[in-house]
Amino acid sequence: MNRLTEFMLPPAKSTTAESTDALFHFINVTSIILLLGITVAIIYFSWKYRRRSDDDVTPVIAHNSKLEITWSVIPLILVMIVFGWGFTGYINLITPPDDAYEIRVVGKSWLWEFHYETGHVSVNELHVPVNRPVKLIMSSDDVLHSFYIPDYRVKMDVLPNRYTSLWFEATEISESVIYCTEYCGTAHSNMLATAHVHSQEDFETWLESAGSADDDMDPAELGEQLVTRNACNTCHSSDGTRLIGPTFQGLWMAERTMQDGEVVVADENYIRESILEPNARINEGYDPVMPSYAGSLNDRQIDAIIEYIKTLQ
Repeated sequence: MNRLTEFMLPPAKSTTAESTDALFHFINVTSIILLLGITVAIIYFSWKYRRRSDDDVTPVIAHNSKLEITWSVIPLILVMIVFGWGFTGYINLITPPDDAYEIRVVGKSWLWEFHYETGHVSVNELHVPVNRPVKLIMSSDDVLHSFYIPDYRVKMDVLPNRYTSLWFEATEISESVIYCTEYCGTAHSNMLATAHVHSQEDFETWLESAGSADDDMDPAELGEQLVTRNACNTCHSSDGTRLIGPTFQGLWMAERTMQDGEVVVADENYIRESILEPNARINEGYDPVMPSYAGSLNDRQIDAIIEYIKTLQ
């Protein structure tokens, strides 16, 4: 079964993965058995009751109570088994242990924000300790998203104006990909993040030092890293290519025409406003789809991004 799991599914890296995989294999094996049984029956009856001559006519069978009860009861039993098994897994998924570490997750078009108890916010990078339950409390700032980590076998819709939650316990120190599995717009396929699993000691060290590694970096260099880290380059190119949003190349101090006809100069105030209140002014020819980074980026980080944009002339 382990070889079959490795062949059909991604690595199992959480405590709940085994029970989810067991249900998956039960459904597959049962379906294969039914498929083979029905196929063999079709072939057998096709051969047995084949027409041998013009006078050979198969009698009409109008009713068979035992057969009809059998093919109704067996599928009903199988469906109830799958329902009970799946519902039990769902209840477990939304009922975390009391000692679970809580992380707030915010879905935005098109990135994931992770808010930790220390106040630190990471974008598209989820950091968790190994062998400790982690509860994710999730919401969306715009449209419907869906949070999915295949390696942990956890998935939950992320909705605007309400909270959903799930929990998992990672069983090994590793990295895993996080997906959005609900179509949420043009760059849906780029809404990826990475789950980093640390030892408890390394996780606590990361929490204490998160963000401090940027303190000594050159502002423009830090800005370039922040653009990548916060998935800004998903919508804004640095080489003049037209994407979902205006390119950063040549943006600094350029005149930009808004949808209402207003012409503004892309100075520090304009770029800062575009980061914190992106829908206050919409560039002509573009849609108002950018999320706000208020609370995600501090003043120093915003200044660093501005310095980086200044270099793209």
